[in-house]
Amino acid sequence: MTAATPIAPACAKAVEHDADDASSSNHAIWFSVKLLAAALLMFHAYSSDIASDWLFPSSSSSALPSYTSRRLTALEGGDSVPFYMEHLMQDLESRKKLFEETPPEEVKYWFEYTGPLQKYFYRFSKSRGKADYFEGRDDSGVVSARFMPDPGANEEYRKFFLEAAANNDSAAAAATLRLLENCIAMGSPTRPNTGKGTIWNDWFGSQDSKRSGSLDRCRLLFAINTVGAGRGTTMLWETNPPEIHAELPEVWTSEQETAATHIQRNLQEINSMCKTGLIAARVQMLVCEPIPDKWVEWMDSHLVYCGGKPWPLDKKTTDDVKMEERPSPLQVVVTASVSSADACHDLKSGFMEKRMQDLILAPPYLGGKGSVDPSVKTTHADLVSSDDHDVYIAMRWSSLVTIRSVHAFLQASADIAAAASSPLHQAPIAPEKDASGNPIAPNGPSSPFLVPSFVRVSYVSEENPKVAKWRMHGDFFHPAAWEICKDSFDTTWIPHSLSGAGGINGICYNKDVTSAARSLTQKDTDCGQWWVYFTELQMPMSPEVYANEISPPVVQGGSNFFWMVTERQRREIVKGMTCRNSKKEGCPEFPQAVIPLGDLESFLINFTPNTALGHHHVDGRQPGYSRQEERDSERQRVKERKQLHDQEEIEKALFEYTIYPAALFHKDATIKSARARDEILTKNRDSKVIGPQTIKSSYYDVTITKPREATLGWCQMIARHGLCTLYADYFRVSNDQRCSEACGLAKDWTKIA
Repeated sequence: MTAATPIAPACAKAVEHDADDASSSNHAIWFSVKLLAAALLMFHAYSSDIASDWLFPSSSSSALPSYTSRRLTALEGGDSVPFYMEHLMQDLESRKKLFEETPPEEVKYWFEYTGPLQKYFYRFSKSRGKADYFEGRDDSGVVSARFMPDPGANEEYRKFFLEAAANNDSAAAAATLRLLENCIAMGSPTRPNTGKGTIWNDWFGSQDSKRSGSLDRCRLLFAINTVGAGRGTTMLWETNPPEIHAELPEVWTSEQETAATHIQRNLQEINSMCKTGLIAARVQMLVCEPIPDKWVEWMDSHLVYCGGKPWPLDKKTTDDVKMEERPSPLQVVVTASVSSADACHDLKSGFMEKRMQDLILAPPYLGGKGSVDPSVKTTHADLVSSDDHDVYIAMRWSSLVTIRSVHAFLQASADIAAAASSPLHQAPIAPEKDASGNPIAPNGPSSPFLVPSFVRVSYVSEENPKVAKWRMHGDFFHPAAWEICKDSFDTTWIPHSLSGAGGINGICYNKDVTSAARSLTQKDTDCGQWWVYFTELQMPMSPEVYANEISPPVVQGGSNFFWMVTERQRREIVKGMTCRNSKKEGCPEFPQAVIPLGDLESFLINFTPNTALGHHHVDGRQPGYSRQEERDSERQRVKERKQLHDQEEIEKALFEYTIYPAALFHKDATIKSARARDEILTKNRDSKVIGPQTIKSSYYDVTITKPREATLGWCQMIARHGLCTLYADYFRVSNDQRCSEACGLAKDWTKIA
């Protein structure tokens, strides 16, 4: 985790964003405020000395509450398969049976993939009153509202979190606690008052608790940016909300119809998180102007398990609805004043992105008095975000949040914290040597402060005729990123970056797991996992690329339109911001974005409207800017050789648009990791040989003439569906290491025979 070239955008400008004037609030009751017509109100100052401790110090871990209901232990018998994973083993047997019973000449390429055919509705005809669709399989592992109509992420996550308690599956119920354990370890040390008579107890006390009577939950704050949400050319709040109880056809999920369906799905996902009994969610809807009461009540009615009130059966959304003064998990925050409303509505201004950062981070220096205590928030007390939370989630309304993304983020954050707390990293690590005995130059992120981050992906929509030809490849759907490319990232192995159950507990050095195969059979630095780290800033298209230049993302290489931080990460970020604001030297490094390779798809967030692909990037502001000249020369050579002669449309698609499929992202990251180790382990490299010479990726380094054998495809499905993390109790501690490569846990991949 040492020096590499720092992230530096080609055209980024340092633009200072002045804090806009703020207005007064309407109410002073923390829980009862639902509509707060204020422009972030007033920032207060607080003074104290800068804390000297650095990120995740082991000495400060005792100050955090410990959740010790489970500790790290090897599975009984070494290979015992939990009941909640039996469906996976049955799937593997089915895959093997399919290959065994099919004559070799009849084996099809799609044998590697399983699951039902899915309908992709891509174009709606108002004259015919129905949508056109085609069928295929989405093998990407990305959660999409179009392919997964029920909230709760994918099927495995729904069963794990929502059905475990209902089925009295004690093993699964215990395993689900990993989310809560990581959350408490990474969250605020101040825990909520859950006693009788509190609103917390009123909301959650009546729900069955399977955790020895504890009502503590992971406190999530969602800050949702609604700028740009509309129905056609009309602002969303000027229309009526979709009906809730009416027997009507399902509203067409389309960017050209209404943004309400996307907001509704996000609220349903948040509600399903509260339904698990592990999460308490509060939602801040950020708007530029006050919105009608009916919209506030409509959004509140989708958060019943979080403390909201169901929509009345006898009410229509077209009726006049008065907002009730009662406790609610929803707060609407008007972030602009009369003078700044135009800037708020301008998607290029970066206004709402800055407001969202100020709400969540609440840096003390905004008060103007030089306060330096990061634990004290300076935003107005009436704002829900000013209270204690464990995880903060900032997002545009067009992005889809699920319990899978929250679970993955918390586990990745705990993994990084486990590495930082490891005895291995308390002193400089001796440089590794290659096969010839020569020291290897360190390669890794430019910052020691690593924060798991997200990348938006979109499915191709034929509502935009430019990209009709990209609708699918073969029989599979491929969501693709447009803000990154192959040159935007690199990979690195971080030793000891594995955390087990019970909070931040390093699997690689914790004595509780000395009987596990991973601790017994590997060298000290061979225990850990592979990480993707970003070497470039993400480059969206206009107008968002301009918003990024005015209000840069909190995490270098991270997204400005979907990001998360824990309370501990927030405090470290604020420390650095305060230090740099005071013009001091030796300030902490900027946080840098990383993604665990074995759980990469959990960090790919579906851009719900699905219209991002097929548009041009602004010149000089596109992914791969760090080697733009080299890319341009390569394209020119291809054109001169006329390799795409008489294929103008393909040439335009290749050269004018950035479409980076999720599957290709996973492949490129895996190949980069495997090739890096192959370079180190190959003693006498033959320069004439193309490809690996000592080790390889067992999944990708093959010639595809027939599908890969059953176990390889099975492990890849596990990784793409986020199961390496969901079933971490098994895949990280058991003796079953068949999927260690797919889960990013194998440092040296597979030796070439």
